[in-house]
Amino acid sequence: MAVIGIDLGGTKITGALFDETGKILYRVSHLLEKRKGHEVGLLVLHLFDELIKQSGYRRDAIGALGICVPGIANRKTGHIWAPNIEGWENYPLQKEMEEHFSNSKIIINIASDRTCYILGEKWKGVAKNATNAIYISIGTGIGAGLLIDGNIVHGHGDIVGAAGWLAMETPFLEEFGRYGCFESYASGDGIARQAKKILKEGRLFRESLLHGKEIDSLSSKDIFDAFYKNDPLAVSIIEKAIDLWSIAAANLVSLLNPEMIIWGGGVFGPATQLIDRIYEKASGWAQPVAIKQVKFEKSTLQGNAGLYGAGYLALTSIIKQQQS
Repeated sequence: MAVIGIDLGGTKITGALFDETGKILYRVSHLLEKRKGHEVGLLVLHLFDELIKQSGYRRDAIGALGICVPGIANRKTGHIWAPNIEGWENYPLQKEMEEHFSNSKIIINIASDRTCYILGEKWKGVAKNATNAIYISIGTGIGAGLLIDGNIVHGHGDIVGAAGWLAMETPFLEEFGRYGCFESYASGDGIARQAKKILKEGRLFRESLLHGKEIDSLSSKDIFDAFYKNDPLAVSIIEKAIDLWSIAAANLVSLLNPEMIIWGGGVFGPATQLIDRIYEKASGWAQPVAIKQVKFEKSTLQGNAGLYGAGYLALTSIIKQQQS
């Protein structure tokens, strides 16, 4: 028995055929290339068919399909909210997949990226032996996948883990309504936006290396490159992010008492070497006993966490069906 996992992002889609041990037997990727709405749904189906054809597996040998999506996957409605994919504000992906596979016994399971990240790390990553772990993804946005007492936490509408909206300071700014307070300062896009805003306003930092770059093309990578050269503007922005990462982690430790917090996403990455500093700062904010029980770790799967999580989602859906 084999399963297929598909990791759908805002710009790229990757799929893999897994055996029951979690070994990847075949893998393919495509760029979304500005596809939107139903075009993206068709690409998911195309990727499935491509994996079957090129791997040489029979279609009826595939027991389940797991899909990782960049947003909210509502298990009650089967609809997806994915703000980085145009036309996916309330997209009926579950129904579309079930209709396509109506003549087969393939089980279809869809989950948010943050859920899949923690599932991937639990299956094949640093959280293998954990029962209480949190995956904090810092990329374009910020999300948290929660494994508590051995179970994935979903919440009423599967919105749990929208950590970018953690309220972390006052006064309220208009941009917090769109991005969330935490995300506005400490996501990859938020870090870049803060630099652009300061440079466009012409506030101080005339000696910054960032003044020599095209402002609108600045990325978080540019800010980190300048930070590690002790650039004053970059240091002010990244130090703010470090403070907020530390406070957010401390809050999660105090609230949920995890044994592990895993840092992943594109920003970690260049911020990986800051994890010890984040723990040190978090120790000042967190519940003092709980913070001594937790380890801060980098993701060992990195960009593959969602893909492995989708594969594990598929595999466990077969196991649950067999047990019911």
